[in-house]
Amino acid sequence: MISVKNTYRVFKEILMSNTGNILLRQSAKQKLLTEKFACHISRGKIIGVMYLDIVRFHEVQQIHGSIMVDRVLNLLEESLKKIITKFLPDDSVLAVENLWADDFVILFTLSDKTSTEELSNLAVALRLSLRDNLSFQFIKLLGSELELHIGYAIIEPAADIKHDIKLYNALREAQKVAKGTLSLGTINLAKKFKELLSNHELRSVYQPIVSLSSGEILGWEALTRGPENSYFSNPDVIFSFAEEIELLCTTEMVCRETAINNFGKLGPEQKLFLNVNPRTMTDPNFVKGETLKKLEEYGLTPQNIVFEITEQHSIKNYYLFKKTVEHYRNQGYQVAADDVGAGFSGLQSIAEIRPDFIKVDMSLIRDIHINPVKEAVVESLITLAEKINSQVIAEGIESQNELNTLLSLGVHFGQGFYLARPAFPKQTVNKTLISYIKRQKNKDLNGNWRQPLSIGDIAVPAVIIHEDTSVAEVKEKLDMLSQPIGGVVVVRKERPIGLVMRHKLYRVLSSQYGVPLYWQRPISVIMDCSPLQVENHITIEQAAEIAMNREQDKIYDDIVVVEKGKLTGVVTIQKMLDSITKIQVELAKGANPLTSLPGNVAIELELSRRAGNGQNCIVIYADLDRFKSYNDTYGFERGDQMIKLTARIVSHATKKYGSRNDFVGHIGGDDLIIITLPEYAEHICRSIVLLFERLKKRCFSPNDREQSEFYGQDRDGFQKWLPLVSVSLAIVKCQDKKSYLTLAERAAQLKKYAKSLPGSVYVQDRCTDYKIQ
Repeated sequence: MISVKNTYRVFKEILMSNTGNILLRQSAKQKLLTEKFACHISRGKIIGVMYLDIVRFHEVQQIHGSIMVDRVLNLLEESLKKIITKFLPDDSVLAVENLWADDFVILFTLSDKTSTEELSNLAVALRLSLRDNLSFQFIKLLGSELELHIGYAIIEPAADIKHDIKLYNALREAQKVAKGTLSLGTINLAKKFKELLSNHELRSVYQPIVSLSSGEILGWEALTRGPENSYFSNPDVIFSFAEEIELLCTTEMVCRETAINNFGKLGPEQKLFLNVNPRTMTDPNFVKGETLKKLEEYGLTPQNIVFEITEQHSIKNYYLFKKTVEHYRNQGYQVAADDVGAGFSGLQSIAEIRPDFIKVDMSLIRDIHINPVKEAVVESLITLAEKINSQVIAEGIESQNELNTLLSLGVHFGQGFYLARPAFPKQTVNKTLISYIKRQKNKDLNGNWRQPLSIGDIAVPAVIIHEDTSVAEVKEKLDMLSQPIGGVVVVRKERPIGLVMRHKLYRVLSSQYGVPLYWQRPISVIMDCSPLQVENHITIEQAAEIAMNREQDKIYDDIVVVEKGKLTGVVTIQKMLDSITKIQVELAKGANPLTSLPGNVAIELELSRRAGNGQNCIVIYADLDRFKSYNDTYGFERGDQMIKLTARIVSHATKKYGSRNDFVGHIGGDDLIIITLPEYAEHICRSIVLLFERLKKRCFSPNDREQSEFYGQDRDGFQKWLPLVSVSLAIVKCQDKKSYLTLAERAAQLKKYAKSLPGSVYVQDRCTDYKIQ
């Protein structure tokens, strides 16, 4: 049942927004107006709305004063009530009211056959009739003729749209017609659009978003499609038109419901991505929990939903918007910044709302494999995402070359036609593609398991020509390429037989007799017949060493990459040097600033190197028990001192009891790692336990040292006396071909067991012969 109070509030807010701060002329009849509307629309009646105001009314008010204004308005109201009966039957007129100031509204019932053209004619007739009847009196009172704005709208019953929203939309539409901002053609389209919403003709298709590390599906984005071969078949038209006629909130609500209704089942960690305009998130009808009700109806939870907020729509009130986003986050929803990098987008929304996902627009993804600037931008966004605990989703992937570049950059997730097209019902990803992603990621510098980077990993497809192609054709091909390249590879049966660098070709042609001598001759005449060719499996460092030893004239030529003699791609010297620099920077950047120990990048490279060499080793994970409680009680500075003490103890024990090739790293926080040989593991762990128990007391107050307890908050949030911080060590055997993820899982199980034991301890993997100490 409609709330009369709410409908009245909507009336006031709508019209006040267009008439400024004019005081409402209070009338008890206004509530009667809303009651009549609710009553008739609930019975399935079609309601007509006529809106009327006086042109330049504010000038009348300023020049003639409030007493004259009241006389004018009373005169207009009396005339309007008399004249409307000439055009409409008495029993069809529900109300003729002056809401406030010069804003008048007429509500009346319509037959099913009434068209917008008929309403338009009625509005014209009413305006002319009022002018004829009142012009003389207005000239007498004001010294000028009466000029009126008149607009109209139709409200049709729709069970799934609330009464106050119907009234809101109709009044706004009538005002736009009155002010001349809404044409008859748009009104006709608006009627069709409302029918489309009421009849649920909008449909949803779903496009997978794929993990670029595992190939698994993170979730599906719901995309809206209109009826085929109609004006609204294009989704861009749907939402642009909805915004123009101020039905955006209603349209998005219908689209969300359709997307949720037809989505089907999904895994507990999978997501449904729903597109949301920022302005609708702050709409009162969006906040009322309609989405949550629909989710519960279909067995979904807020944790399954990600709201995509497009950057192509401006956010006017960031404070209110942030509060709204936090409201949804607190319920379990996640947020994605959509179209990042598109023409209209900025970075302010990322800075303000700190999204869980950053969706990079397809304009930055297209041809990224041959555009170093785009590559640099995406790489910067990945760095930004990691700093704000977000993840990057690359949109619009349409080729294998684009996918390979994104994999090498370490983009977290991908979406696009190359991975899977939008479809209903929702589709999975091709198994072959999943296997390919996993294989490529195993070779990726930014993956979880970092193998030494090979030259083939950074190779890009070559522009190829045949040996009998003329020099003129090659020159024309180079000139027509959208992105400049260094050179082209000459092939014979998929095998490279020569290389033509752009600058060398231009140098030959620009010589005194270059064009006459070579223009129509085959390219084989001037090509380099012995370019540097390397197998794709050799490391970048090896390729660089070979390349730098070439003769001076060829030292900056492209490197041709082959696999068993067949061309796979080319690598420029710039790309190769950039990759080497990148590896070195990543290693330096990965060093922990607190302890100066190697960080995660170096840790994973070290594990990869040892496993790749077939070397059996022991990995020891060190973790402090109750460190968070200590940190909360004693403060961050004292917490940092304890971490540095632990790092010194671990480094000392490893250096004293291990081998010179042992490795100590800092994973982060209070987690450290040691990589050593099996025969040294137990000696190192014993030393760490003894040293830590002896030296940790200096980190506590005299009173806490004496009691061997400190007062702090436990894991459950209760304040209590806790045992002093201890160290737990988990010893895991690292075997050939054991992935880093599997190793981490085994270590986590052992650390959990170690933490359940009192004091500082070390426990060992069951696959070893050692017993738990």
